[in-house]
Amino acid sequence: MLEFFWPRGGWGRAARYVQHRLHRLPDPPHRIARGIFAGVLTTFTPFYGFHFVTAILIALAMRGNLIAAILSTFFGNPLTYVPIGVSAMKTGYWLLGIEGNPEHGGLGHKFVSAGEDLWTNLLALFNGSDVDWTNLVIFYDEVFYPYLIGGIMPGLITATVAYYISLPLVTAYQNRRKGALKARLATLRKKKADKSAD
Repeated sequence: MLEFFWPRGGWGRAARYVQHRLHRLPDPPHRIARGIFAGVLTTFTPFYGFHFVTAILIALAMRGNLIAAILSTFFGNPLTYVPIGVSAMKTGYWLLGIEGNPEHGGLGHKFVSAGEDLWTNLLALFNGSDVDWTNLVIFYDEVFYPYLIGGIMPGLITATVAYYISLPLVTAYQNRRKGALKARLATLRKKKADKSAD
């Protein structure tokens, strides 16, 4: 459980691994950068558990690299989800001109109540009890929908920054790698030519 919040090699090592994998993707830099855009944008959506699918759909629509999109969803992690959630919720409340009703309890209470609604209504299919979606409607109105709307603006800004940072980095890395491969091939050809001359 502790590794979920702090990976064995630390977050720096995990970030370097994702960066390394992104650089080595066999696709043009602009497609990789679009994939990164899609993955980062996805982390600002409330579709937890479906971030990979959401990132893939956005990347497909943008003709971005799908693997880059999936890897970039790791921009959202236990260290960044709190600021992402807070910024999305506050922006959503501001854009929609609403406020959470204090009578409905805090954010944690709304999550628990929505989960209880799902469970009791699922059981109602089998035991014939009454179905009540009130807490789930409150959760949708005061958490999910504001988060969805509010995540668009900070998500687009952050994803755009990620795109413009990653594009020249991936381009430079791929050019350097091509140069190293050409130099290695030239060395191998020279060795082969020297052996043939002997």
